Amino acid sequence: MKDLSIERAHEEAAVRLDDVDRGLVHALHLDGRAPFSRIAAVLGVSTQTVARRYRRLRAAAGLRVVGLADPHRAGRAQWLVRLTAAPHSAQDLARALARRADTSWVKLASGGTEIIAVVLTPADAAGHSLLLHDIPRTAGITAVSAHYLLHTYLGGPTAWRGRANVLDEARQRQLAPRAGADDEGSTGRDGRDSRDDRNDRGDRNNRDRHGGAQPPTPVAELSDGDDRLLSALQRDGRTGQAELATATGWSPATVARRLTTLRASGTLFFDVEVDDALYGATTQALLWMTVAPTHLDEVATDLARHDELAFVAATTGPTNLVAHALCPGPAALHHYLTHRLGNRTAIRALETAPVLRTLKGAGPLASPAPVHPPATTAPAPRARRPRTAPGRRG
Repeated sequence: MKDLSIERAHEEAAVRLDDVDRGLVHALHLDGRAPFSRIAAVLGVSTQTVARRYRRLRAAAGLRVVGLADPHRAGRAQWLVRLTAAPHSAQDLARALARRADTSWVKLASGGTEIIAVVLTPADAAGHSLLLHDIPRTAGITAVSAHYLLHTYLGGPTAWRGRANVLDEARQRQLAPRAGADDEGSTGRDGRDSRDDRNDRGDRNNRDRHGGAQPPTPVAELSDGDDRLLSALQRDGRTGQAELATATGWSPATVARRLTTLRASGTLFFDVEVDDALYGATTQALLWMTVAPTHLDEVATDLARHDELAFVAATTGPTNLVAHALCPGPAALHHYLTHRLGNRTAIRALETAPVLRTLKGAGPLASPAPVHPPATTAPAPRARRPRTAPGRRG
């Protein structure tokens, strides 16, 4: 498996995002299942142009809409796991973690000897098999730490401002999911509007819930059908309702109603994956901070407003606040650390872990194309030796 940045390195030179591309990505952050016709109307271009740009960005920039369950509302727990491994085994271990269904955001950091991953488990302690058993028994690991994600201040349904800074407030309101009103329909993977998706609607994905916080209210336990629905949306958040009906065994109308319920409750939201280097973020780092508990909420809420950060969360452990910084270069990261974080006296300690590679994002790894065995070719008929006429020698 190639890491996400290397896999598309040869295509990046040909990809240059213009205002339409950036507007499309911003629109998908607002409503990952918005039909292209509605996005096109807001951007002032044709539906065909939006569909063509979407296909191009999927192929060349890794653009993907991912449907995700809010872990707290779905009764699940998130752990941020840090592993230190010998150089010869770190990449193999990171790839193995990336292949797991219960991991996301698998990264190689700190010179390639540290692996960082988000691990999703059932909320009860009995589900922590990966944390308590599998990881420590893996050869080559020299250190392990696991940090429970207590509260997310920035991230999840809240997009990084580096991507969500194109559309003004009026156009954002036009693209906000319409609770209680029929949408024109989502679009399938080929970019065409699907009429089966008329009833797919939602809310604003509870985007304001991260700033200071009341704990989310869990919804009723998810059914097996819900799990199948979420699994399909995690692979492609724009999957049409006909395909979702096939995946769940429900009717399209039932799928539409369930999508509405899950989105309105905040249990389901949509994230967007795309190569951040195309937005100039060529230097990334995870920041592990120790903050005085009495100032933790204040500091985290303030950091969540910083344009340089894409993720801010409170965790357990000796470092109790973690952030993900995206900067246009090492000098910009240094300026951010010294000028914006350096004057926060409540931050008692700060550790910076530069991110070298992202092997897995929010969604599962894309399934490789099926390998078909070569067609069996019948042996060519053997040339017949011409017969010599009787009495003749060749």
